[in-house]
Amino acid sequence: MLQSRHLLSGLGLSLMIATLSANAAGLTAEHKAFGKTNDGTPVEQYILRNSHGMQATVITYGATLQSLLVPDKHGKSTDVVLGFDDVQGYQKGTAYFGATIGRFGNRLADGAFELDGKRYQVPQNDKSNALHGGTLGFDKKVWKAEPVKDKDSVGVTLTYLSADGEMGFPGNLTTQVTYRLTDSNELRIDYKANTDKPTVLNLTNHSYFNLAGAGNGDILKQVATLHASHYTPVTGKLIPTGELAPVAGTPMDFTQPTAIGTHIKADHPQLKFAEPKQGGFDFNWVLDTKGDVSKVAAEVSDPQSGRHLQLYTSEPGVQFYTSNFLDGTVKGKGGKVYPHWGAFTLETQHYPDSPNQPDFPSTRLDPGQTYSHSVVLKFSAK
Repeated sequence: MLQSRHLLSGLGLSLMIATLSANAAGLTAEHKAFGKTNDGTPVEQYILRNSHGMQATVITYGATLQSLLVPDKHGKSTDVVLGFDDVQGYQKGTAYFGATIGRFGNRLADGAFELDGKRYQVPQNDKSNALHGGTLGFDKKVWKAEPVKDKDSVGVTLTYLSADGEMGFPGNLTTQVTYRLTDSNELRIDYKANTDKPTVLNLTNHSYFNLAGAGNGDILKQVATLHASHYTPVTGKLIPTGELAPVAGTPMDFTQPTAIGTHIKADHPQLKFAEPKQGGFDFNWVLDTKGDVSKVAAEVSDPQSGRHLQLYTSEPGVQFYTSNFLDGTVKGKGGKVYPHWGAFTLETQHYPDSPNQPDFPSTRLDPGQTYSHSVVLKFSAK
């Protein structure tokens, strides 16, 4: 059942909670206006801070991680996620900077799937595919927000009700996303959802990271480790073939620390599918951690700043994407230009096109079940 695949093990969650600092004195939160959408809907921002110079800013438009300040090895904090300074940037943007993705993260072949013998059609917005929930996914919605705080963290819970039939998906779906910042320099994201009809669901966060600082060059010298011995190869339409292929002997092998740029231009057909002109990574890796949130699923470090990111997740896969379609024309926060290969994503998820791939872990959600998905982003510097 989907429920058993998504619910965290009590042991794994206990281990994660046990690592959190009990010192909450430095945890603070601020809530203020961020502007209005083109139709006049107010958008709010929640600014979460800890005692070590880390700060996460979440806006209600798209339940988006708008900013993430992380200290480097000298203690200087810099924003490490791409984004915009105003609501209109996010409204016009097509890159999903920092957004909560739903109902279905990644691609659906032909924008369609079958459930209990009935075919459902999602608007196609990636050539013949439906990408990240269709033309108006969760990233383009204004969510309701409530602050949350406990002895170990400060955060915000965002809620959105997706009506039956929205973007072609069945069921009235209520989704909650909670961001929490701890004094151990961890940003935790927890997802929960319930439906009143059988549906499919695959939620993720689409933050673009550059550990040297957003807009500070490319990420080719940053060093990645993906604890994944297999990945899901794709066709020329970027739809999985259904195979779980070994990474050994391919440019997709990040089982040992490897600079992102080492093989990004390799003469390999999969890289050409991801970016025909120069190559790049845009694939789902099958995590060896198998949903155990006490184990590191992926990690990236920046030799220059010393920043190090460790990712923990309850999901079976992660989409590692190297911003192949950024081309230097997008101006982001502070007027900085975001270049080609200027960031990477780590989108924790079930595998792409899962509703059409019977051998992949199921993304079905039934009434009475609770979808649950947790991510921890732990930062350090040395």
